[in-house]
Amino acid sequence: MRVAVLLPARNEEEAIGPTLAEIAAQRPAQIIVADNGSTDRTAERAAALGATVVHEPRPGYGRACLAAMRALDPSIEIVVFMDADGSDDPAFLPRLLEPILQQEADFVIGVRSFAHAASRSLPVHQEWGNRLCSASLRLLYRVPCSDLGPFRAIRRDALDRLGMCHPDFGWTAEMQVRAALAGLRVREIPLPHRPRRAGKSKISGTLRGTVLAGSKILWTIARYRFFPPADAPGKQRQPLP
Repeated sequence: MRVAVLLPARNEEEAIGPTLAEIAAQRPAQIIVADNGSTDRTAERAAALGATVVHEPRPGYGRACLAAMRALDPSIEIVVFMDADGSDDPAFLPRLLEPILQQEADFVIGVRSFAHAASRSLPVHQEWGNRLCSASLRLLYRVPCSDLGPFRAIRRDALDRLGMCHPDFGWTAEMQVRAALAGLRVREIPLPHRPRRAGKSKISGTLRGTVLAGSKILWTIARYRFFPPADAPGKQRQPLP
């Protein structure tokens, strides 16, 4: 199956080169970098390495993902999302894809490992915020959820059915909520997670950023349960199973 890898990126000039080299070694059919208003040479370096570069100047993780999706080749059958900072290891892309290739899942989420505290890849406040959001999703939708990590793969036809629209930090939660409402076969795969290659995270780099992002994620999870938008899968509020 033809695979595309999508990377939202903002000011990742130092990390984008090594990250794209690792991805290219896995030989996906398409690599798309969505430059989200970078003020450095992220876009230029990505283009020089052969990636398709699209530009979304309005800040927002979700907006960057949507811009990348609009650039997908029609032949693409599986879409992979991952961060551009090098924290997601492309060497594990075959493991992420396997459940889809074996027709056992429509949507696969790479669950980040937090086992090695000495080489912790996420700040403590982000790790605990992630656990709180995951627990909220499990409670409200009665689906397995250990992580809302960015390294994920989904069938193209399933992604198209979800109707993704969240403009910023709630993107990953929205995808998992819409997948639950749509009845997609979701699989979680534990994968190692690395510290970012350079710089500071735009979300978890500060406690304030983490709190703001966490609040939007929790609101996204709650909204689809109690105030579902008209375009949500199923449209009507679903009773708890």
